[in-house]
Amino acid sequence: MRLTADPKAPLVGLAFKLEEGRFGQLTYLRIYQGTITKGSTIINTASGKKLKVPRLVRMHSEEMEDVGSAKAGEIVALFGVDCKSGDTFTDGKINCAMTSMRVPEPVMSLAISPKSRAETGGFSKALSRFQREDPTFKVRLDEESGQTIISGMGELHLDIYIERMKREYKTEVDVGEPRVNYRECITKRAEFDYLHRKQSGGSGQYGRVMGYVEPLEEGNSDVVFENGIIGNAIQPGYILAVDKGFKEAAQTGGLIGHPVEGIRVVLTDGASHAVDSSEMAFKLAALSAFRQVYERAGPKILEPVMAVEITVPTEFQGTVIGNINRRKGTIKDSTTEGDDVVITCDVPLKNMFGYSTELRSMTQGKGEFTMSYESHQPVTQDVQAELAADYGKTRKASKD
Repeated sequence: MRLTADPKAPLVGLAFKLEEGRFGQLTYLRIYQGTITKGSTIINTASGKKLKVPRLVRMHSEEMEDVGSAKAGEIVALFGVDCKSGDTFTDGKINCAMTSMRVPEPVMSLAISPKSRAETGGFSKALSRFQREDPTFKVRLDEESGQTIISGMGELHLDIYIERMKREYKTEVDVGEPRVNYRECITKRAEFDYLHRKQSGGSGQYGRVMGYVEPLEEGNSDVVFENGIIGNAIQPGYILAVDKGFKEAAQTGGLIGHPVEGIRVVLTDGASHAVDSSEMAFKLAALSAFRQVYERAGPKILEPVMAVEITVPTEFQGTVIGNINRRKGTIKDSTTEGDDVVITCDVPLKNMFGYSTELRSMTQGKGEFTMSYESHQPVTQDVQAELAADYGKTRKASKD
């Protein structure tokens, strides 16, 4: 739908930033249509919760000004609103939601834990709040290690949140080694034919799946399942279980345990049993079939590659470019701007750790750089062998 700047139109606003500072918890709301007034009732279209607006303020740097209303094009702040960044608010006269922001996948992870049990409460509160504020900040629990893993857009991004835990929540944390979010893919087509059969008294388990896997076109990172069965070799009710089994298996690749992307799984045939077949049997058949066929499909490891732009005085150009080459980066362009040179390059994320300190050292503190996610690209054979060997050792250690 098309929004209008008419102040009399139904209200549509977007919560684009959450902040907790000396004024308390603030939610910044940009008004895209209509008017919001003090004392009015607004609705969060994501949660359906209603909220009365007791106070509206406009921020001027560190100064706060109370206002009675705000119309399209203005930004105001509300107090104590329970929402996330990207939630849409209306006055109830219209049911719509603003297009969600494009949130890139995290490219770096750290394992963190509170230093003492007494700090567990602040630790949990901080992580919960940071996730609401920042959609690029992710938190998950690693099932194998039991560690809390935080993920974000780079080293500095995560360092800032760790520092905020210390400063705002008085919570000291232990930080583990940075963990790069690799991906896995396949490079060629391979066929599978797997029979899952188990008999242990009473009804057993029986499910047979046949088909092939193949890589998707370059740039497509989806996991696609297609049912190519003609007839009812497998009952239609079990096809969904096969789909779930393959997609669950793709969450853990066989090389280093990272998700598999850019793969199409096509089911062409199979068999079921009148008594022993079940959804669980076919899901387990799909899981095992994927692990079996994956080794024959030419698996590769993909690493996140960052687009890096470095600005340094011209006198340091040679030193900086030499350092990028040692980090296995690819120089794309180099342009002169006055006394400075701007170098653009692509560098694997794992080779960028600690770069800010090294750049300052190389350029007498005069160099600066920006970094953003570019794409996941295949690693070299020697790096793949090293990563796979490390993963094998880690798995063996966890079992012991």
